[in-house]
Amino acid sequence: MNHLEIENRTILLALTGSRGYGLATEASDYDYRGIFIATKPYYLGLKTIEQQDSGWEENATKFNFLSKDTAIYELKKFLKLAVDNNPNILELLWFKDYPHLTEVGEQLVKHRQLFLSKRVKHTYTGYGYAQIKKLESHRRWLLDPPQQKPTPADFGLADTPPLSVSKMNSFLQYLYLLVRDRVQFLEPAKELHHLLTAEIDFKALLKQYDLPEETLDYTRSLANSSKDFIKKLQLSQRYHKAVREYKNYQQWKKNRNPARAEMEARVGYDCKFAMQAIRLLKTGIEILQTEEVIVDRRKAGDAAELLAIKQGKHSYEEAMNMATTLYKNLDLAAQNSTLPASVNREVVDELCIELVEKQRF
Repeated sequence: MNHLEIENRTILLALTGSRGYGLATEASDYDYRGIFIATKPYYLGLKTIEQQDSGWEENATKFNFLSKDTAIYELKKFLKLAVDNNPNILELLWFKDYPHLTEVGEQLVKHRQLFLSKRVKHTYTGYGYAQIKKLESHRRWLLDPPQQKPTPADFGLADTPPLSVSKMNSFLQYLYLLVRDRVQFLEPAKELHHLLTAEIDFKALLKQYDLPEETLDYTRSLANSSKDFIKKLQLSQRYHKAVREYKNYQQWKKNRNPARAEMEARVGYDCKFAMQAIRLLKTGIEILQTEEVIVDRRKAGDAAELLAIKQGKHSYEEAMNMATTLYKNLDLAAQNSTLPASVNREVVDELCIELVEKQRF
């Protein structure tokens, strides 16, 4: 589908980002996200399309105000992400005003309550943590920047080359399956098995962190591998992690926004990441407590506080203390929430059919 076809089949378009949150400054961009329903070949044929997130600044006709940061999701992709309580997706149904909203879009918005569940505790925690992790990486680079590109010899791999990333990931996938299958039929381990297969992406965690020293012997026994191989795996993980860190640092230095870099150097941390983390955590708590997504932070009453964080008026320690308190409050809110444990997928499936039928092919 081309841009004009997508524009003509867009059912909802929202101004998001800082302007949508009521946190804009003069320098804030105009970020748009929306939803469209694909044409018949994409539902009944072999063609697929999930979203259009590029080319808008040159190709938009009907919506000639769109920027390069625009992303418009196909309905099925949107609904799948909404069922999973993706924070960036859920908020699209909770804006007060929309630059573009059709009758079909209104029908979707009317059903927005369907998509709220206790899973927001995990998704909003995860998205908030991702912002904190970026903040911590940048702070580490500010305080102790990498001096040179890592070499295998730095990690005890001078005489033998490190395992490739593909080989490491293949083994870790195998290790994940071993653990999953071992606990699958054990009664006391049902909850762990549920976590392994649903709530947490343990495969990603295995690939992200190197094996701790205390797990090496058990890993070797479980996988029936040699001690030398498991140690080489651990050292290879550390080496590749250090290489990624160095490359990310170089990209960060090259692409930094000058004004943001100046503030980051002055206050010692990335204030925008801190503000985003705290906004996400506050929003997650509100959903669990009120069963409503409060997008506009002026309505929530904390816009001034969030802008103060964004403007560097809080120390690093103060911002981290705020986040720590919010993590605890989010756990408590989840325990007391009356939201369902998860979204009813069958009801959402029926809604999808209804919306597609209402939007003529």
